[in-house]
Formats: sequence, C-alpha cells, structure tokens
Amino acid sequence: MKQFDVIIVGAGPAGSFAAERLARAGVPVALFDGRPEGEPKACGGGVTSKALKAWPHLLEAVGRTIDELDMYSPSGKHLHLKLDEPFAVYSRIAFDTFLRERARQAGAHVFAGKISGQGFKRSGDGWTIKTTSGEEFSGKYLIGADGANSAIAKKLAGPLPPAEMEVAFGYRAPLPESSDAATVVAFLPQWVGYAWAFPRIDHVSFGIATTQDAFDHEALDRLLWDFMVSYYEAAQAGDVRAMRLWSRKSDEAQVNSLRLKAERYAARIPGLAPRTWDTRKACGDSWALLGDAAGFADPVTGEGIYYALKSAELFANAYLKGKPEEYERLWRADFGGDLKRASQMRRRFYGNFWGAPFTDRMIEFARGHRGIRKVLGELVAGDQGYVGLKKKLARSALKPL
Repeated sequence: MKQFDVIIVGAGPAGSFAAERLARAGVPVALFDGRPEGEPKACGGGVTSKALKAWPHLLEAVGRTIDELDMYSPSGKHLHLKLDEPFAVYSRIAFDTFLRERARQAGAHVFAGKISGQGFKRSGDGWTIKTTSGEEFSGKYLIGADGANSAIAKKLAGPLPPAEMEVAFGYRAPLPESSDAATVVAFLPQWVGYAWAFPRIDHVSFGIATTQDAFDHEALDRLLWDFMVSYYEAAQAGDVRAMRLWSRKSDEAQVNSLRLKAERYAARIPGLAPRTWDTRKACGDSWALLGDAAGFADPVTGEGIYYALKSAELFANAYLKGKPEEYERLWRADFGGDLKRASQMRRRFYGNFWGAPFTDRMIEFARGHRGIRKVLGELVAGDQGYVGLKKKLARSALKPL
C-alpha cells in the first residue's frame, strides 16, 4: 500500500493548488484526479481580477482577458460596462491542467483514479482509500476537494438539501465568425439566476445558473437556445445591443443548426443558506474540505474559483504551521462573512424592488449613474464584496452624476 502524509481527492483548482503548496514545502502528497481525461467541469471559467491580483501566475494559463462586459436585465434593458480591473475566462480543461501540472512539478504524486463514497475509511493512524479500479493508498490527512457532489463531504460534514444546491448547464459552441465575441451576462426573467456567454480562445461557453429546487430543464433549455441564437444574430449585425431578450422565440431551423455545433455540459454548484454558514464545518479530526466540496461558492453568482484557491491557500498555511485545525477559523475570518452575507442577499437580489425585479432596477440605475456603474463593475470583477455593498451603493448614489 502506497503511503503519504496528505491525500487530496479532486484535482480541480482547490485540490491542485493545495497539492502544489504542500509539495513545495516537502510534504508527501497524493492528488487524485477522478475526472475522465478531456472532460471539463461545467463552468463559465471566469476568474475574477481579485484572484488574478492575489495569484498573478494564473495569467500564465492560456485564456482570454475581459475588460468589457454587456449586461441585460430580465426585461431586456442593456448595460455596457468597461471594467477598471479586467477578469479572465479560461477553458476549464486548460485551467485545471495548468494547475494540476504545477502541482506535479512541485513534487505532488498525481494519480488518475475515482474515489467513491465507500472508497475511504479511517485506519489506525489516518485514512485508507481505494480507487474504483482497486488500488489502495494510505494517508495521515484526508482532503476532500471533489466538488459540489463530494462523497467525502457527504460523509464527514453531511449532505446538503436540494434547496442549498444550484444547477449550471450549457453548451460549448463556436466563436462568431463575423466580429469580436462579446462577453454577456443576462439575468433571467421569472427565475433566480442568469445566462452567460463567455468567449474563450477557441469557443464560446454559454450557460445558465439557477437554483436546483426551482429547476425546469425543458423551459430553461429553450430559453438558453433563444439566448444563443440571439447572441450569434447580434454578432452578425456587429452590435451586441441588438440581442433581443427575452421576448424572442427562435425557430426550430435556427436552433437545430446550432445544435449540430454545440457540446452540452452540466454540473451542480453549492448555494448555502445563511444558517448553514454558522453550523457547517470544513474540517475536523485529520480531514478538511476545500472549494465546492466545502460549499465555498458565491450564492448569488455561483462563482467559486477564487474561493477554491483561497481555501486551498489557507488550509496549506495552517497545515504547514502544524495547526491544520486553524483552517476553520481562517476561512471564516477571511471570506466566510462575505459568503454568508451573499446568501442573505440572494433572495433580495433576485426579488422585486419598487415593483420590478431588483436586477432590472440595478441596471436601470447603473445606466444613468456613473458611481453605481463603477460599483457594479467592481462587484463583477470580484473587488467589491457583499459586506458593505449596500452602504457603498448608497454613497455612490448620492454623489453627482
């Protein structure tokens, strides 16, 4: 049986980043990648400017830098944002491979192997894990970084109810031939969540993120195809403002033509309720959870890459100081309050304000007020958290136009 000090299950951003940090310090680390080769995670692939500033080496991954963003409200109001701080969009195959190979080069032992819910157990001095192919490994410390469906999290921290999960699904499709591809976020009519079009180096990632408990795949899928067709039509016209949202209905010929070129994906995202942030643990006796496995995703937007990387960094720092149990206090002090505040705001963010969806009002105000537009851009870029957001918006609204 192969023995290691730390076993990390899941080779996404959280698992690979933690493996690299620990391996560089000389810790014997095993990193298990259970995803089939060439299969990317369902994700828009957006990495906030906050993450890029914290870890500049992320820019070495092959991606596209975004400094302009077009937003649509549920009623179809349009807002063009020029971002002071650009963010990046990556193919998750490229981004995850980049981080995993950095971990390997740092000295982590990377294995292709899936670990099921029955594939790990406590042993005398730590943990024994068994891959679905039958290989066995032992380690003193176990880290679950295996995503929102984490088998390790379900056993050690408890399963999450459907109301605290979100769904992301979408399609990878060709870049428009006629113009530069625009980056678009469009808030959904009558649903919690939004659609996106994120151009990458060689394709566009289209998707919808919404809550699992109100998920209606047939209706939302049709909405997404209408969004995609409108995106290409606007690109052909050379003006993203020509997108017709959300009243248009694409004919079957348009949709079927696009279906031949698109590749579908889907995944779940954690969206914890406010009370859960107070009670759910991310570590215990010789175990820890990172990233989506710990529930670390923004309940409003579903963004989780920054929190995956930050949780990995905080855990690695605590472990290397010989106090891994400090990780619980560290993540709560660093970003726990902001994620809890986001979960408290989610219902209001996607609710009504002055007789219309709040997202409609937000875009309407931002179109006419430079200060509010700036704060919204900072929120998109990840530089403005939810704690203090209300006060900052109020102060911005009182400043001259």
